[in-house]
Amino acid sequence: MQSCYAIAAPHSLHERTGEGGIRTLGSLLDYGALAKRCFQPLSHLTKNWPEYREELLIANLSIISWRRQSCLRIFQKGVTVEQAGLPASHGLKQLAMISEEEALGRILEKVAPLRERTLPLLRALGCFSARDVAARLSLPNFDNSAMDGYAVVASDCRCGAHMHVVGEQPAGPDRHLCISHGEAVRIFTGAPIPSGADAVVMQEDVARDGNEIVINVDVAPGEFVRRRGCDLAEGQIILAKGEPIHAAAIALLASQGFADVTVGGEVSTAIISTGDELVKPGEKLEAGQIYESNSALLDALLQRCGAIVKSVEHSGDERGPLVEAIQRGIENDILIINGGVSVGEHDLVKAALRDLGGQIDIWRVAIKPGKPFLFGNIGGCLVFGLPGNPVSAFVTFLQFVRSAILKLMGAANLDLPKVPAKLTVDLTNDGGRAHYIRGKLEHGKFTPVGRQESHALFGLSQSNALLRLAAGESLTADRIVDVQVWD
Repeated sequence: MQSCYAIAAPHSLHERTGEGGIRTLGSLLDYGALAKRCFQPLSHLTKNWPEYREELLIANLSIISWRRQSCLRIFQKGVTVEQAGLPASHGLKQLAMISEEEALGRILEKVAPLRERTLPLLRALGCFSARDVAARLSLPNFDNSAMDGYAVVASDCRCGAHMHVVGEQPAGPDRHLCISHGEAVRIFTGAPIPSGADAVVMQEDVARDGNEIVINVDVAPGEFVRRRGCDLAEGQIILAKGEPIHAAAIALLASQGFADVTVGGEVSTAIISTGDELVKPGEKLEAGQIYESNSALLDALLQRCGAIVKSVEHSGDERGPLVEAIQRGIENDILIINGGVSVGEHDLVKAALRDLGGQIDIWRVAIKPGKPFLFGNIGGCLVFGLPGNPVSAFVTFLQFVRSAILKLMGAANLDLPKVPAKLTVDLTNDGGRAHYIRGKLEHGKFTPVGRQESHALFGLSQSNALLRLAAGESLTADRIVDVQVWD
């Protein structure tokens, strides 16, 4: 198939004896084998050629185009639109199945960070810093005690030495106390070190009698003293542009006196689930119906990314209502349409997007699960079409949608975290697409969990990591691999 060209009349795959002795698709490629390769019969594609001419992408052939006098031409992978005799504006080349790397690259080229905003410090959790932030103060900002005890001159403090207590310095305002040789100041954790002292002896290591203490240990200079700037120097960068703002970062900013922080933009999103078979949880199921769960999955994933979910809708398999739902959804930065992006007669998403003047940049990515993935835009709204199977939706969200959201928010690192793990079983990918294996990462080991099929939601729910197995790759047990984690 990789080296064949074929032409067929639009309503038949039978042999044709037209000018030039052109032979049919069936004469070059066995129909049964072709249908098997496509995983479904081709009959539905021969009923309405204008609607499906851009969607019929068979096996690993990259372009199938509608051309003169209702004929179908199939071109070998790598043939350009221009070589096919089509205008460059036709855009079919973009609809070829592409690699994950190319897909992500195309998506991120279309994404520009949103306008930055300033938030009160406590509302910035989960956002990304829009600027480099420098320390205003050293930490600590003065020499202070690390223990409750006595501030002393270390050279005076041999085991058995007697010291006279001349004052007390609690944590709080500096009383500007000072000591000389043979003297000590009662001091508490965090309190300023009195002038003249160079060490603190813990209260457990002394015996006190009135205003006198007896030292029971030898004391070294600097012992239990926190020196000014030992943790952080004034002017040091404490939060880099694009860095996530987590709880500890908020505490650090507060320690510098910041009441607010400038962060990346807020990403608004909408979700549309599609399919007549779907029923809202809590309603009665009829024969052939299933509860709609993908929008709950996507809602949770979006919230985990820090995006705001403005609306969640369901549309049946009718083009008109779907177009109306899309019109409402594109008022946001991102619209996710779940299901309806394949090539079946009830897969209406691409047609609905075209009705609204949408641009489709990607359709089909060489990834398993998740091949029928769509990306485009309508005006300023980025549109992602995710497969209807839950695992496919999950994997494509993590590999593509998540990165786009993070870039919109101003994040510097768009990748899922990876950790090394020891593989517990042998794995082989005999297919032509990278396969993301769902599994459990536990005690430094990765074990596949459940059925590795796109519908297997229970196995997904028990997993916490993904292992990417490249096309044709084999891995043996006990090998160290990098796995993606999302929690």
